Order: sequence, then structure tokens, then C-alpha cells
Amino acid sequence: MNKSQLRSLIQRYLRKQGFRIRKDKFLPPEHLNKERLRDLHASAVDHKLERSKDRLLRLEPSLLRRLASGTQLVPERMMPRLVEVLPDSEDELLFRYAALHWSIPVSSGYGRRLRFLVIDDQNNKLIGLFGLGDPVFSLRARDEWIGWDGKMRKRRLCHVMDAFVLGAVPPYSHLLCGKLVAMLTASNEVRQAFKRKYDGILSRIRMERHDARLALITTTSALGRSSIYNRLKYKDRSVFKSLGFTRGFGEFHFSNGLYEPIFKYATRWCEPTDRKKGWGEGFRNRREVVRKCLAKVNLPHAWRIHGIQREVFAVPLAKNTTDFLRGDHSKLLWFDQSVKDLSLFFKERWLAPRSQWDDRYKAWQPQEWSLWN
Repeated sequence: MNKSQLRSLIQRYLRKQGFRIRKDKFLPPEHLNKERLRDLHASAVDHKLERSKDRLLRLEPSLLRRLASGTQLVPERMMPRLVEVLPDSEDELLFRYAALHWSIPVSSGYGRRLRFLVIDDQNNKLIGLFGLGDPVFSLRARDEWIGWDGKMRKRRLCHVMDAFVLGAVPPYSHLLCGKLVAMLTASNEVRQAFKRKYDGILSRIRMERHDARLALITTTSALGRSSIYNRLKYKDRSVFKSLGFTRGFGEFHFSNGLYEPIFKYATRWCEPTDRKKGWGEGFRNRREVVRKCLAKVNLPHAWRIHGIQREVFAVPLAKNTTDFLRGDHSKLLWFDQSVKDLSLFFKERWLAPRSQWDDRYKAWQPQEWSLWN
């Protein structure tokens, strides 16, 4: 594909998603609401479904059997437990299959990575899932809240992880169990799993042993202001703290079938930025691929600013998280919040009241979630 063809393809795909192109100006769609935001991501979601079909289609019936029907969900008997997802396991296939149902395409995470299923022990069915990966290096709302300068951020970012996917699945999602899954990211068990996996591991880049004390989890809302994270409290303390909004800068609008020709073109015609020894070869990330390709085909750099803002949240895991991340304290004063305690609080605060007046969850059947069969 030559330069002119790729330019035309990029413009056509962006217009198809609803973005407005006025000469060199790139504008988000008008009258954005949650439904319109879902539409923006629809082509990327469809593309990911198509790519996953060959591997998961024949497994779909068995994966659906790991979901509860509405009649199998007994709210007062629900007993959540965390299951760490191991590579090349059936749990990993279930994680990937469930994530395909999200309204926006879910990345695989990068760098360090932890993935969990939340299972209901009363019936051994899936309640929800979440995944943690390395955070972005620079995030203004987070960095200003912590009070980081560049030097301290570089030293302490290893104590932060980002939730790249998080949520409940039906029928549990009908009973606000998205809040439960969100709360469980802050559990003692997650901190302990992080330490088991990464403590003492040698960093490939800095050649230092990892200090696997997890102090903070961040995440961003998928569709504007979040109804799950806002006002989410454990006892009298907010679990998720809203830090503001992103600037609407990124590459999600290039994440559908458009990214493949962009990557091929960049691989042939663009030079990757020099990388430190240990990073390997090639481009640093998708951001660099898109940035260099746009420049090479004479499209404005500003087209990477899609204008879709996401709310940024912080989940401190200790009383002195910000002091520790600034380097003012050398020890973390952990919050003590087990999966069991968080689950009991959730059941009393949200699950029991909701299940008493809303019984629509009882009619749900796993077949309703089928993607291909």
C-alpha cells in the first residue's frame, strides 16, 4: 500500500467511526453519550471478535457452562474467591472469552501482568474478572495527585499497576457485582499475589531486583463518568478516588483493522526510536507506530488527539500511599482488607438490598451471551 492509499484509508476509517475531518482539523463526534461512545468502539470490538473466532468458536459451549443461570445465583449464599489466571489454562480461555463482551476492546496488558477470575464458591460459576498491567509512564492526573517529579516517578512507578479490564458478568452484573469486583482489586490477596510473582525478579532494563510492594492501582472509566467507581466505599473510606480526566490523547481510534496496514507501512518506511540495551528491537509501542506513520504519510500529529476523555481513578492500598510514592516514607502502612471481609461488606451494603427489589437476574440464561453459536 502506497502513501496516498494509506492516507485515504485512514481518513475513511476515521469518518466511518464518526469522527469529523475538516481540512486538517480532527474533531470528535457531536453529542457524545455512553451509547455513542460504544458506537465509536464498535468496529474495533467487531475486529477483535473476528480475530478470536477461530480459536474460541468450538470452545464456546464449554465456556458458557462456566457462567451461572439466574436460578443458580443465590444472593445470600454467594461466596466470592479469587483465582489467579495462569498461562495456557482453561481459566485463561475463559478470561479472554469474557473480555470479548466488553463495550470497548480489551488489551492484553503489557509488561508485568496479573489476571484474576472472581468465582462464586456456591456454584463454581464466574462472577467477574480483572486484569492488572504496567501503568503508562506519564499520566498527568495521577502524577499531580501523588506529587511526583520526573526523577521520583521513574524510581517509584514500579509500585503502581493499572487495571486494564475490570467488571462482572451476567447474571451477577445485574446485582451490582461490578462494584464487588472493583473492591477486590484492593484486597490483601492481590497484593500478596503481586509479591509472590515479582519480588526479587531481576529487571531486564535496569538490572535491579524488583521491590514488589504494590502501593497503588489506577484505572480509567470506559465510557465517561463511571457509575461503578464513584462513591464506592468500604466502611467509611472511599476505595476509588477520582483524580480528574484524561486529555483525550491516544490511539484507540486506530485499534480496529486500520492498525495492521499502519503497522506494515511503519515497519517498511519508518525508523524506530533508538532503545536502551535490553529493550529488544523494533518500535517501542503502538503509540510510536501510529505517530511515525502519520508523519510519514503527511497527516497531522494532532489526529492522535481523539478528544474522548476518560475519568482517572486511584486505588490506594495503604494509608500512606502518596507519601511512599513520593519517597517521604520507606514503609507502607497497608490497609487490611481481605477478599472475605470486602465480600461480606458488599453483600450487606449492595447485594442484599438490590436482590430484594430487583429479581430480573433470575431470568438470565448463559446462552444469551453466545457470540457465535
